[in-house]
Amino acid sequence: MTISNRRVFMLQVAAASAVLAAGAAQAQGAPMVNEKDPQPMAMGYAADTTKVDAKKFPKHAATQKCSNCTLYTGAAGSAAGPCGIFPGKSVAANGWCSAYVKKA
Repeated sequence: MTISNRRVFMLQVAAASAVLAAGAAQAQGAPMVNEKDPQPMAMGYAADTTKVDAKKFPKHAATQKCSNCTLYTGAAGSAAGPCGIFPGKSVAANGWCSAYVKKA
């Protein structure tokens, strides 16, 4: 019975990996997040981290960028890429939002 469970688990992992890889590949050509849309505005998203309102977001630092955030899944060195906060859209690598979490 454990062999069957392992087999099922491995098939599930393979299927989930394929779905995630397809989603990431699709997001590479995804449209950019519009700073004026309601969700990005609520998150304080700015396509340029130097233009974040310091009074509204006092914990923001100029070194915080989408490209060094855990939620950003774009390729290293790319100008934009997908983000878990904005599914189906790309964010600027030099952007920022209030969901920023530094990569480990």
